[in-house]
Amino acid sequence: MHVTKFGGKEIVAFVEHPGRLPKAQALSRKLADTTAMIRKQARQRRDYLYRRALLLRDAEISEKRAKLRSSLASGKPLDPSIANDKSLRKDYQYDESRPDLTTNEQLDLDDEYAQLSGIVDPRVLVTTSRDPSARLSAFAKEIRLLLPTAVRLNRGNLILPDLVRSAQSAGLSDVVLLHEHRGTPTALTLSHFPHGPTVSFSLHNVVLRHDIPGSVRGTVSESYPHLIFDGFTSRLGERVVKVLKHVFPPREAITSKNKVGNRIVTFKNIEDSIEVRHHVFVRTGYDSVELAEVGPRMTMRVFEIRSGTLENKDGDVEWHLTQYTRTAKKKNYL
Repeated sequence: MHVTKFGGKEIVAFVEHPGRLPKAQALSRKLADTTAMIRKQARQRRDYLYRRALLLRDAEISEKRAKLRSSLASGKPLDPSIANDKSLRKDYQYDESRPDLTTNEQLDLDDEYAQLSGIVDPRVLVTTSRDPSARLSAFAKEIRLLLPTAVRLNRGNLILPDLVRSAQSAGLSDVVLLHEHRGTPTALTLSHFPHGPTVSFSLHNVVLRHDIPGSVRGTVSESYPHLIFDGFTSRLGERVVKVLKHVFPPREAITSKNKVGNRIVTFKNIEDSIEVRHHVFVRTGYDSVELAEVGPRMTMRVFEIRSGTLENKDGDVEWHLTQYTRTAKKKNYL
């Protein structure tokens, strides 16, 4: 505000500060860009969910047609849900040439990794909950060394939406978020971009590298490891295997020209508890090797698989461990 006198009268003039207008324009432009990006992500998410719903619907119809075909071939009575489906009987004559879906093809219908699997190496972000303890920070460093193409981020005060937005804009493929309770790592959340899934594991018996007796000291090899998955027999187990193996880059075919590599990462399922071990090996003969554990060592138990990314709390729950799941009869899900 500027006051001047003219002809004995005071004239009040409001003058805009020269530095405020560009700042306001920059702020409005930044807000518009952020809104456009959020709308684009929401549109991509709706398109992905629509295409996924169509694939799942086609998979259900194909499964019914396969059961109908096998019943007609074997002469066994039809399931009531198939026998009473008039539209299925009507359309069956047009589906004679369609082959039965294998287990892998059924999993590929809901495969979020199919487009870039084996083409582009995953870029994984490893971070922790806010204000981590020294032990959790050390554990995050060791997880970073376990994943050859991963990067570690000191989270600071970043909230989850900003963290996910920054990771997606940087072209990262996955986020590994580590949690703790009083200095003990207790949970690991693995989220895949851009549309999920997000898998949550509880952690037990976590042992860091330097706490393992007789472990290999010195610099950790960051060669692409050989992966071993043992004991995953169910559909849920195969789903967990698909999520875990895609945070590791694929190895090239073993030939005489390239190196075999000396790292092994093992995921062994024992009654729904996934034992994780990290070893290196040295050849001691033509058909013998000697293993040495590197670490870290831990036990993982999956308790939720949810669609959507890390910050999306309203995603569809694909599977979760309910409070009555493991009572009464003993049942293994993986």
